Amino acid sequence: MRSTGTVLRELRGAQKTARGVSLYSRYVNRPAGRLFAAAAYRIGLTPNQVTLVSAAFTFSAIAAVALFRPSPGLALAVYAGLAVGFALDSADGQLARLTGRGGPDGEWLDHVVDCAKMILVHTAVLIAFQRYGGPPGGGWLLLPLGFLFTAVLTFCAGLLREQLGRAAARPGTGPGAAAPASRLRALALLPADYGVFCLVFLLLGDRDAFRVGYAALAAVHALFLALFLVKWFRELRALRTDG
Repeated sequence: MRSTGTVLRELRGAQKTARGVSLYSRYVNRPAGRLFAAAAYRIGLTPNQVTLVSAAFTFSAIAAVALFRPSPGLALAVYAGLAVGFALDSADGQLARLTGRGGPDGEWLDHVVDCAKMILVHTAVLIAFQRYGGPPGGGWLLLPLGFLFTAVLTFCAGLLREQLGRAAARPGTGPGAAAPASRLRALALLPADYGVFCLVFLLLGDRDAFRVGYAALAAVHALFLALFLVKWFRELRALRTDG
Protein backbone atom coordinates (compact mmCIF):
# COMPACT_ATOMS: atom_id res chain seq x y z
CA MET A 1 0.00 0.00 0.00
CA ARG A 2 1.22 3.50 -0.78
CA SER A 3 2.54 5.61 2.08
CA THR A 4 0.48 8.48 3.48
CA GLY A 5 2.93 11.01 2.01
CA THR A 6 2.61 9.45 -1.44
CA VAL A 7 -1.17 9.41 -1.17
CA LEU A 8 -1.26 13.08 -0.18
CA ARG A 9 0.95 14.03 -3.13
CA GLU A 10 -1.29 12.12 -5.53
CA LEU A 11 -4.38 13.71 -4.03
CA ARG A 12 -2.91 17.19 -4.54
CA GLY A 13 -2.51 16.37 -8.21
CA ALA A 14 -6.05 15.05 -8.54
CA GLN A 15 -7.97 18.09 -7.32
CA LYS A 16 -10.98 19.54 -9.10
CA THR A 17 -10.55 22.88 -10.78
CA ALA A 18 -10.48 25.88 -8.44
CA ARG A 19 -12.77 27.85 -10.76
CA GLY A 20 -16.04 28.81 -9.08
CA VAL A 21 -14.78 27.75 -5.64
CA SER A 22 -14.58 30.10 -2.66
CA LEU A 23 -11.42 30.73 -0.69
CA TYR A 24 -12.76 28.65 2.21
CA SER A 25 -13.28 25.57 0.09
CA ARG A 26 -10.00 26.08 -1.74
CA TYR A 27 -7.74 26.67 1.25
CA VAL A 28 -9.58 25.08 4.19
CA ASN A 29 -12.12 22.44 3.20
CA ARG A 30 -10.29 20.76 0.33
CA PRO A 31 -6.99 20.43 2.23
CA ALA A 32 -8.89 19.04 5.24
CA GLY A 33 -10.74 16.67 2.92
CA ARG A 34 -7.41 15.59 1.47
CA LEU A 35 -6.23 14.50 4.93
CA PHE A 36 -9.45 12.60 5.52
CA ALA A 37 -9.20 10.99 2.08
CA ALA A 38 -5.66 9.83 2.81
CA ALA A 39 -6.76 8.39 6.16
CA ALA A 40 -9.74 6.67 4.53
CA TYR A 41 -7.46 5.16 1.90
CA ARG A 42 -5.10 3.84 4.58
CA ILE A 43 -7.88 2.05 6.46
CA GLY A 44 -9.56 0.76 3.31
CA LEU A 45 -12.79 2.75 3.18
CA THR A 46 -14.62 3.18 -0.11
CA PRO A 47 -15.80 6.60 -1.34
CA ASN A 48 -19.42 5.69 -0.59
CA GLN A 49 -18.50 4.71 2.96
CA VAL A 50 -16.80 8.08 3.42
CA THR A 51 -20.00 9.75 2.19
CA LEU A 52 -21.98 7.87 4.83
CA VAL A 53 -19.50 8.84 7.56
CA SER A 54 -19.86 12.46 6.40
CA ALA A 55 -23.63 12.12 6.65
CA ALA A 56 -23.36 10.70 10.18
CA PHE A 57 -21.37 13.71 11.41
CA THR A 58 -23.59 16.22 9.63
CA PHE A 59 -26.95 14.75 10.61
CA SER A 60 -25.87 14.24 14.23
CA ALA A 61 -24.95 17.92 14.44
CA ILE A 62 -28.21 18.97 12.82
CA ALA A 63 -30.24 16.77 15.19
CA ALA A 64 -28.49 18.41 18.14
CA VAL A 65 -29.68 21.83 16.99
CA ALA A 66 -33.29 20.66 17.17
CA LEU A 67 -33.08 18.45 20.26
CA PHE A 68 -30.93 20.34 22.77
CA ARG A 69 -31.25 23.73 24.39
CA PRO A 70 -28.78 26.23 22.87
CA SER A 71 -25.55 26.75 24.84
CA PRO A 72 -21.91 27.62 24.14
CA GLY A 73 -20.95 23.95 24.47
CA LEU A 74 -23.65 22.91 22.03
CA ALA A 75 -22.51 25.61 19.63
CA LEU A 76 -18.97 24.18 19.53
CA ALA A 77 -20.22 20.62 19.14
CA VAL A 78 -22.62 21.53 16.32
CA TYR A 79 -19.98 23.52 14.46
CA ALA A 80 -17.43 20.72 14.81
CA GLY A 81 -19.90 18.15 13.49
CA LEU A 82 -20.91 20.29 10.53
CA ALA A 83 -17.32 21.25 9.67
CA VAL A 84 -16.03 17.66 9.84
CA GLY A 85 -19.01 16.48 7.81
CA PHE A 86 -18.25 19.10 5.16
CA ALA A 87 -14.58 18.12 4.98
CA LEU A 88 -15.56 14.46 4.61
CA ASP A 89 -17.94 15.53 1.85
CA SER A 90 -14.86 16.73 -0.01
CA ALA A 91 -12.88 13.62 0.93
CA ASP A 92 -15.22 11.14 -0.76
CA GLY A 93 -14.71 12.68 -4.20
CA GLN A 94 -10.97 12.97 -3.69
CA LEU A 95 -10.78 9.33 -2.65
CA ALA A 96 -12.83 8.33 -5.69
CA ARG A 97 -10.41 10.11 -8.02
CA LEU A 98 -7.41 8.59 -6.24
CA THR A 99 -8.68 5.02 -6.41
CA GLY A 100 -10.68 5.19 -9.64
CA ARG A 101 -13.68 3.80 -7.75
CA GLY A 102 -16.06 6.65 -8.44
CA GLY A 103 -19.25 6.14 -10.39
CA PRO A 104 -22.82 7.33 -10.90
CA ASP A 105 -23.94 5.61 -7.71
CA GLY A 106 -21.43 7.59 -5.67
CA GLU A 107 -22.33 10.87 -7.34
CA TRP A 108 -26.02 10.15 -6.75
CA LEU A 109 -25.44 9.30 -3.08
CA ASP A 110 -23.38 12.46 -2.60
CA HIS A 111 -26.12 14.65 -4.08
CA VAL A 112 -28.82 12.93 -2.02
CA VAL A 113 -26.89 13.57 1.20
CA ASP A 114 -26.24 17.19 0.19
CA CYS A 115 -29.92 17.79 -0.52
CA ALA A 116 -31.01 16.16 2.73
CA LYS A 117 -28.44 18.25 4.61
CA MET A 118 -29.80 21.51 3.19
CA ILE A 119 -33.39 20.61 3.99
CA LEU A 120 -32.71 19.35 7.50
CA VAL A 121 -30.37 22.08 8.75
CA HIS A 122 -32.91 24.86 8.19
CA THR A 123 -35.72 22.65 9.50
CA ALA A 124 -33.67 22.13 12.67
CA VAL A 125 -33.25 25.89 13.09
CA LEU A 126 -37.01 26.32 12.69
CA ILE A 127 -37.62 23.69 15.37
CA ALA A 128 -35.07 25.32 17.69
CA PHE A 129 -36.73 28.72 17.27
CA GLN A 130 -40.08 27.18 18.17
CA ARG A 131 -38.94 24.94 21.04
CA TYR A 132 -36.56 27.18 22.90
CA GLY A 133 -38.43 30.46 22.97
CA GLY A 134 -36.51 31.89 20.06
CA PRO A 135 -37.32 35.25 18.50
CA PRO A 136 -40.37 37.22 19.60
CA GLY A 137 -43.25 37.08 17.14
CA GLY A 138 -44.19 34.21 14.86
CA GLY A 139 -42.89 36.07 11.82
CA TRP A 140 -39.34 35.02 12.67
CA LEU A 141 -40.32 31.43 11.99
CA LEU A 142 -40.60 32.36 8.32
CA LEU A 143 -36.85 33.06 8.22
CA PRO A 144 -35.70 29.40 8.22
CA LEU A 145 -38.40 28.57 5.68
CA GLY A 146 -37.14 31.33 3.38
CA PHE A 147 -33.53 30.24 3.83
CA LEU A 148 -34.59 26.65 3.10
CA PHE A 149 -36.30 27.73 -0.12
CA THR A 150 -33.23 29.70 -1.20
CA ALA A 151 -30.80 26.87 -0.44
CA VAL A 152 -32.78 24.15 -2.20
CA LEU A 153 -33.51 26.27 -5.26
CA THR A 154 -29.85 27.26 -5.57
CA PHE A 155 -28.78 23.62 -5.30
CA CYS A 156 -31.31 22.31 -7.82
CA ALA A 157 -30.85 25.15 -10.31
CA GLY A 158 -27.05 24.87 -10.13
CA LEU A 159 -27.15 21.12 -10.62
CA LEU A 160 -29.44 21.47 -13.62
CA ARG A 161 -27.23 24.18 -15.10
CA GLU A 162 -24.23 21.87 -14.80
CA GLN A 163 -25.97 18.87 -16.32
CA LEU A 164 -27.73 20.74 -19.13
CA GLY A 165 -24.63 22.77 -19.92
CA ARG A 166 -22.51 19.62 -20.08
CA ALA A 167 -24.99 17.99 -22.44
CA ALA A 168 -25.29 21.01 -24.75
CA ALA A 169 -21.71 22.26 -24.90
CA ARG A 170 -19.25 21.01 -27.49
CA PRO A 171 -15.80 19.95 -26.21
CA GLY A 172 -13.74 23.00 -25.29
CA THR A 173 -16.68 25.37 -25.69
CA GLY A 174 -19.35 26.88 -23.50
CA PRO A 175 -19.45 29.94 -21.31
CA GLY A 176 -16.25 30.29 -19.35
CA ALA A 177 -15.05 26.82 -20.34
CA ALA A 178 -11.40 27.88 -20.31
CA ALA A 179 -11.59 30.79 -17.86
CA PRO A 180 -8.92 30.66 -15.16
CA ALA A 181 -9.73 30.63 -11.46
CA SER A 182 -10.15 34.15 -10.09
CA ARG A 183 -9.02 34.95 -6.55
CA LEU A 184 -11.34 37.97 -6.47
CA ARG A 185 -14.30 35.78 -7.42
CA ALA A 186 -13.24 33.21 -4.83
CA LEU A 187 -13.28 35.97 -2.22
CA ALA A 188 -16.69 37.21 -3.37
CA LEU A 189 -18.12 33.70 -3.09
CA LEU A 190 -17.13 33.34 0.57
CA PRO A 191 -20.53 34.40 2.00
CA ALA A 192 -22.27 31.73 -0.09
CA ASP A 193 -19.90 28.92 0.94
CA TYR A 194 -21.38 26.17 3.13
CA GLY A 195 -18.26 26.23 5.29
CA VAL A 196 -18.90 29.88 6.13
CA PHE A 197 -22.54 29.04 6.83
CA CYS A 198 -21.36 26.46 9.36
CA LEU A 199 -19.52 29.21 11.25
CA VAL A 200 -22.79 30.91 12.22
CA PHE A 201 -23.54 27.96 14.51
CA LEU A 202 -20.67 29.08 16.75
CA LEU A 203 -23.14 31.81 17.78
CA LEU A 204 -25.78 29.28 18.81
CA GLY A 205 -25.17 29.88 22.52
CA ASP A 206 -26.32 33.50 22.15
CA ARG A 207 -29.83 33.52 20.70
CA ASP A 208 -29.80 37.15 19.58
CA ALA A 209 -26.38 36.90 17.94
CA PHE A 210 -27.36 33.67 16.20
CA ARG A 211 -30.58 35.17 14.85
CA VAL A 212 -28.74 38.21 13.49
CA GLY A 213 -25.99 36.11 11.90
CA TYR A 214 -28.44 33.60 10.45
CA ALA A 215 -30.66 36.38 9.06
CA ALA A 216 -27.66 38.15 7.50
CA LEU A 217 -26.56 34.96 5.76
CA ALA A 218 -30.12 34.32 4.59
CA ALA A 219 -30.21 37.76 2.94
CA VAL A 220 -26.80 37.21 1.31
CA HIS A 221 -27.82 33.79 -0.01
CA ALA A 222 -31.03 35.25 -1.45
CA LEU A 223 -28.99 37.89 -3.27
CA PHE A 224 -26.60 35.27 -4.61
CA LEU A 225 -29.55 33.15 -5.76
CA ALA A 226 -30.92 36.03 -7.84
CA LEU A 227 -27.49 36.66 -9.39
CA PHE A 228 -26.87 32.96 -10.07
CA LEU A 229 -30.27 32.45 -11.71
CA VAL A 230 -29.67 35.29 -14.15
CA LYS A 231 -26.12 34.09 -14.87
CA TRP A 232 -27.07 30.45 -15.41
CA PHE A 233 -30.03 31.31 -17.63
CA ARG A 234 -27.84 33.49 -19.84
CA GLU A 235 -25.16 30.80 -20.07
CA LEU A 236 -27.66 28.13 -21.11
CA ARG A 237 -29.32 30.47 -23.61
CA ALA A 238 -25.89 31.18 -25.11
CA LEU A 239 -25.32 27.45 -25.57
CA ARG A 240 -28.59 27.18 -27.47
CA THR A 241 -27.61 30.09 -29.71
CA ASP A 242 -24.16 28.65 -30.31
CA GLY A 243 -25.67 25.31 -31.30
